[in-house]
Order: sequence, then structure tokens, then C-alpha cells
Amino acid sequence: MNMNHPSSEHAGAPSAAGRLTSGQALWLKGVILMSFLAASSVPSPLYALYRASWGFSALTLTIVFASYALALLLALLVFGALSDYRGRREVLLAGLVLEIVAILLFWRADSVGWLLAARILQGAATGIATSALSAGLIDLHPERGPLINSVAPMVGLGVGALGVTILVEFAPAPTRLVFDLLLLVFALQLVAAYFLPETAQRRPGAWRSLRPSVGIPPYARSTMMRVLPVNTAQWALGGFYFSLGPTLARSVTGSKAPLIGGVLIAVMAFSSAAAIALVRNLNPRTATTAGAVGVAAGVVLTLGGIHWLWSGAALAGTVIAGLGFGAAFSGSLRSLVPLAQAHERAALMSGFFAASYLAFSVPAIVAGLLASRFGLQATAIGYGLAAAMLALTALVPTRTRQRA
Repeated sequence: MNMNHPSSEHAGAPSAAGRLTSGQALWLKGVILMSFLAASSVPSPLYALYRASWGFSALTLTIVFASYALALLLALLVFGALSDYRGRREVLLAGLVLEIVAILLFWRADSVGWLLAARILQGAATGIATSALSAGLIDLHPERGPLINSVAPMVGLGVGALGVTILVEFAPAPTRLVFDLLLLVFALQLVAAYFLPETAQRRPGAWRSLRPSVGIPPYARSTMMRVLPVNTAQWALGGFYFSLGPTLARSVTGSKAPLIGGVLIAVMAFSSAAAIALVRNLNPRTATTAGAVGVAAGVVLTLGGIHWLWSGAALAGTVIAGLGFGAAFSGSLRSLVPLAQAHERAALMSGFFAASYLAFSVPAIVAGLLASRFGLQATAIGYGLAAAMLALTALVPTRTRQRA
């Protein structure tokens, strides 16, 4: 089975007249993917400021968080395979335009209604763009593409969370300044993306592809089911860190500085990115298994730090869990990528990321509701133990095969 699309070129080879080379396109798409994930993490540290200004409830905050996740998932299910039919570049440009409109809504927001509309539109833009970007990166380079697909989201989440908390801590009018910066970034990327070479041939069936579905090719489904438990565990853990982690970090350290929460999220994200780079040459199954163990061990150490209010243990556990997250994510993605032909890549990537973002959002929303009833510490311990046990299911098939 030939996995390389006919338009895939050696990185740095010349492209069509007026277009970027494939090497330039590879890095531009990686930067755009990183920017989308950075932008998605920006509103979370600002919610406390919005609540202080507008006085909405914790339930309203949960609805705003859920709206982004739901919009992103629906976009992946409806538009996830569209770039397999219309081309990567056209779909990416549409996603960038929607993201710019969402940023303008954030900039204008003076009530919960505006915030909700902005978050919904941002979720749709992210879902539309990430499937086209992920497939396009693999089109451009079968080895570097999956690596950038794994690293860019982690770096983006870390940069976004840390950057906005620095602005909240030290800059004037952070709810305006951060969106001024994002508007500039995405406007420049929209112009640059116009010069991207197309890597997918147009073909009929675009309207049929809009029917909501998870387009996992039949020969990739068993692998998807194998990596699903640990992938669910790691993304559920990531969702918890991004939603309730900052509050938990302040309770463990005794500090009320917003920067504490941003540092915690950045440690998790950057550790994941480092692990992805470190395990890129490992067998995908080995990386997934090692990552599952890392997630479980990191969670246990973090829970010990939470229980005994020992910030050093909580930070060390976060680093280990982040390393496990990155290793398992890399292994899962590299297990799936070779199983899709060129015209199926966007559908496969949208299905994989739909499962990932579903695990990222829904358990975190449930945890937020439980925390209001049982307390944050008790919820964190129960949630962490569940994630650790789910991650360790990755070891069960290995042991069974060894005994056989």
C-alpha cells in the first residue's frame, strides 16, 4: 500500500509557482496548529476575571467550558473529512477566518452571551482546522508530519496557558491585550496560508462527507480500540489539569497568584512535548506502554502531594505524568498514521482527535460538578485514581501475549 500522496515532496523541494516549498509548508502548518491550540487554552485563565466582572455562577462557567468542547467535537464529526475532498488549503483557510471572527468576539465580549458565542465559534474553527492541518502535515512528510502533529498541540497548550497567566499577572487590560496579540498572529497566518501548496487532490463526495460520522478506516479500527483506553486516560488527565488544576495548585502551594496555575499547566504540556521528541524512534507500542506507566506513576505521586500538601511531590508527579502523556500520545498516533491512505487521512485524524477531545472535556466537566459537592481534593484523588487505572489497561494485552 503506497502511503505517500503523489504531491508529497521532499522537505525543501520546490512547490508550484508562487507557493511555499514543502519544507516551508511543513513548518508553517506546525506553527498554525500550535497557534490554534494556544488560542484554545487562552480563555481558561481569564474566566476568573470574567466572573469577577460579570458575576456569573460556577454552573455558567461549566456551560461555557462545555460549549467549546461540544462545538469542537461537532466540527470534527461534520467537517473532519472535508479536506479529503476539497483539499487541505481551502479548509484550513476557512478555519483561520472563523478563528479570527471568534477572537473579535472575545475582544468585544462584555457579557456571558458574547463569551459563549466566541467560545462556540472558536471550538468550531479549531475542529475544522486541526483535521486539515493534521492530515496535511502527514501528506508533506510521513516521518516529520506525525512528530509535529504530536509536539505542536502540547507546545501550543503550554505557551497559551503560561503566556496568558503572565499577562494576567503583570500586564494591563489582559482580557483585551491577549486578543490583540492573537488577532495579529492569526491575520499573518491567514496571509501565509494562502501560499501553501495543496497536498490533497479534489474529488467528488464533499457534501456526503458532511454527514456526522467517525471515519475510522476498517483496517485501523482494531488499533484504535487498542490505544483508546490509555488515550482516554491521558486526555482526561489533561482536561482536569486545564480546568481545575490552577485552583488545585493554589490550594497545595497556598499562593493565590494566577501564575501558579499557568506554570502547572505549562509543566504538564512541555513535559509531554519533550517526551514526544525523546520517544520518536521507539517502537509505537513500546512508547504507548511506557507512557501508560508514566501517566499512572505521575498521577500517584501527584495525588500524594495533593493529600499531604507537598508542592514538590505534586510538581514532580506532574512532570512524570506529562512525560507519560507525551510518550503514550506519540505511540498512539504513530500506530494509527501508517494505517490510512492519503484520501483517508483527514477522516482518521478527525476520529482520533474527536475521541481525544471528548476525553479532554467531558470528564473534566463532570469533575467540576462533583468538586462543588464533594470538594476539590476528594474529587482530584478519585479522578486521578480512575485515570491511572484506565491508563494501566494498556499493560493487559502485553502480559497476555507474553503468557501465551
